[in-house]
Amino acid sequence: MAAEISVTDSFDDRGGPPRPLLPVDRRVKQGGWLFLLSLFVFFGATLLLYAIYAVSRSDDPLKLVPLPKTFLVSTVCLIVISFLVHAATRTVRRDRFHATAWLLGISTAAAVIFTVIQCLAMTEILLGPATFEGPGRGVAGMVVVLAVLHALHVLGGIIALGIVTTRSGIGMYDHERHWPVDFAAHYWHFLDLVWVCMIVTFWLTTGGFGF
Repeated sequence: MAAEISVTDSFDDRGGPPRPLLPVDRRVKQGGWLFLLSLFVFFGATLLLYAIYAVSRSDDPLKLVPLPKTFLVSTVCLIVISFLVHAATRTVRRDRFHATAWLLGISTAAAVIFTVIQCLAMTEILLGPATFEGPGRGVAGMVVVLAVLHALHVLGGIIALGIVTTRSGIGMYDHERHWPVDFAAHYWHFLDLVWVCMIVTFWLTTGGFGF
């Protein structure tokens, strides 16, 4: 009778005995955490360089550009998205498939709204007096650049949320296999943290929100 083989083993390509493999889930998790770590280093270094640049332009009148109040609206929207996706990690562990799919779907829609609001805010800065003569002038231009960088990563998060939502809707996740949902939550928590740090830094290095 053939010997039973563990699900974590595979046959050698040359037909030899089975060899142990690192579980796929563990490899995916390791890749996910390394990806988030690399993004953390990237945004941390970028924000530090911006702060140094803003301090060096302390005598530039364009530095006092007012921030659009829509940035505050988008911040609230981002926090709501992070909360919804985190709630989805709770429902999927309880095998509440419909609730998980709904939470992820609403999160995806809110992420699209966040992106639209960010585009309106960046347009307001670009059309304002500090950058009217051309984008990229002084601190105001750097604010737009950083906001665009963050928005690009948000677009990646929207695509990921769409995929996870679709797969959740057809029952691909349960209390045992739900790492993609967890990773979506981790990613949006990361985007949330980065944006809050950006908003605080912008507030301290520009004209603020007028209050």
